[in-house]
Order: sequence, then C-alpha cells, then structure tokens
Amino acid sequence: MATAPTIQGMCSSFLTCCLQNKFSLSQSLKLGQSRRPASYPRIRALELDQNTVVAISVGVVSVAFGIGIPLFYETQIDNAAKRENTQPCFPCNGSGAQQCRFCTGKGTVTVIVGGGESEVSQCINCEGAGALTCTTCQGSGIQPRYLDRRYNICHFVDYIFTRKMHCCV
Repeated sequence: MATAPTIQGMCSSFLTCCLQNKFSLSQSLKLGQSRRPASYPRIRALELDQNTVVAISVGVVSVAFGIGIPLFYETQIDNAAKRENTQPCFPCNGSGAQQCRFCTGKGTVTVIVGGGESEVSQCINCEGAGALTCTTCQGSGIQPRYLDRRYNICHFVDYIFTRKMHCCV
C-alpha cells in the first residue's frame, strides 16, 4: 500500500515550503491577517527592446519602398508615354548608324601577309559599308524610352515630397 508523501518531502529548493515560513497558514488566519492573493507576472503591452524596434522600423521602411518605387516608375512610364519622344540617340548621335569597329568606317580591312606583302579585303563585319545599324535605337535615331535621361535624382526626390513631376527637356 502506497503512503501519501509528507509535506516535508514535497519541499525542494525550487519551491517555497510552507514549513520554512514563520507562521503557518492556520496561524496567520487566527491572528486576523488576510491571505495575500497570488501575484502573477505583469505583461506590459509595449515592452520592446531595441532590436525589436529596429526590426519593426526596417520592415515599415521596406514596405514603403516596396510600394513607393514601383509606383514612381509606373508614373514615369505613364508620363513618358504621353509626351513625344524626340531625344536623339546617344551612341549614334541621332544618325541611326554606328561606325564599324572592325574596319574603323573604311569598309576594307588590310592584312599584312608576310614578306612585305599586304592584302586588302572587304570588311566581313559591315560587308564593306563602313557602318552598322545602331543597336541601341535600331536605326531610328531616337533614344529609346528605357534610356530616357530627362529625369535625374533631384526630380525623383522632388516627386516623392511634392507628388509633382517636372519636365526638363
């Protein structure tokens, strides 16, 4: 038959033992002292450490930039579609053609064979034309929209604070 453990056997260093107290529960009630309610740890609503505040701040800023930057570029695309594009292409200066790098615009290539002899042949890169179609504007001479350099960082910052886009053609 198992015996019930004694109160002294249930006490440990982790638990407060009622036997170590000055008065027992019955003695304190006899003396007219009221029993103190058990205290629970308080949970504060906004007790945040510095790392948590930084993490929340970074999250809020990331969301703001994640929404703000695509919104800015969408507005830029809409504004660019509304105005006529007459800006000349930068690599070809609006001509639509670029000088051949292989023959430097001559249309022929000179090869020194040996024994002092040289052989002149037609350029295989430009087929003797001396120029190639500009790969940036595809020969139109007009700057593509994705390379439109009309706006700089000052206009971006101005747009963020005033929500007005200024054109500087």
